[in-house]
Amino acid sequence: MKRVAVIVNPNAGNKKLINSIEQIEKMLLSAFDEVTIHPTEKEGDGARLVEKLANHVDLLIGAGGDGTIFELINALAPLEKRPVFAIIPGGTCNDFSRTLGINQNPIKAVEQIMEKRTEKVDVGKSDNQYFLNFWGIGLVSKVSDNIDNGTKQLLGKLSYYISAGQTVMEEEPFQLTIESETQSYEGDAVMLLIGNGSFLGGIQSFFPSSSIQDGELDVLIIKQTSIAQLWTWMQTRLQKELPAEGNDELIYFRAKKLRIEATPNQEIDTDGEKTYHTPSTVSILPGHLEVVIGDYPFE
Repeated sequence: MKRVAVIVNPNAGNKKLINSIEQIEKMLLSAFDEVTIHPTEKEGDGARLVEKLANHVDLLIGAGGDGTIFELINALAPLEKRPVFAIIPGGTCNDFSRTLGINQNPIKAVEQIMEKRTEKVDVGKSDNQYFLNFWGIGLVSKVSDNIDNGTKQLLGKLSYYISAGQTVMEEEPFQLTIESETQSYEGDAVMLLIGNGSFLGGIQSFFPSSSIQDGELDVLIIKQTSIAQLWTWMQTRLQKELPAEGNDELIYFRAKKLRIEATPNQEIDTDGEKTYHTPSTVSILPGHLEVVIGDYPFE
């Protein structure tokens, strides 16, 4: 890898990233032949820059939060020629960078990028969108809707716990139908979560044994829930146990492709972005993207 382009969101929540751009450029120039910095100015700039730069660089670095990474991945994944992708985290949660073992300090993340260690990882696809971490409807989508931006900036990851508790008290079940090659389901649900990565909202998700290199999606259906159950599941997550085991209100399985319908139609949350509703077809693209990794125990 010789030629590097950095697409940076100057409005990212991590001010340390924004204040360190010159230092980051100097560091990268010590390890690569050519480095260019490309700040975004408005919505859609990230995608346009990917399309412009992808054929001319060996390494494309996204510097920003999960929203920035989502935009870049959705421009990068459909391309036939895809450069290696790396992340300098700059948001509140930085979920996929955590999955890859990337240090959350931007300068230390650059040091990891300079080591040039890469792996091919799976990418999720939902109709015409791509995701690295999760796809969800129901509770998971409404939790982020209920987070106040001021609270998010003040409390960071804790704001997701607070919102989850508030949302559970208001949530009503919907009718869910799933068809896949491994399992089908038809019945009530308050949440469907499909995982690829290991983190959700900056915390380790309900799939402690998930892998972004196994060519499968982790699927969790929550039929019904309460504050007490939610707390129990959070505890099992902290203990790195699968919460679906031995619980009638949860169904867990793995699949490569799913067809999903809901009544009424549900807003879909893909890596924190919401742009469309069910029905949807969700699948996995094995080894679709080569990424720079940090301290992650790939086997």
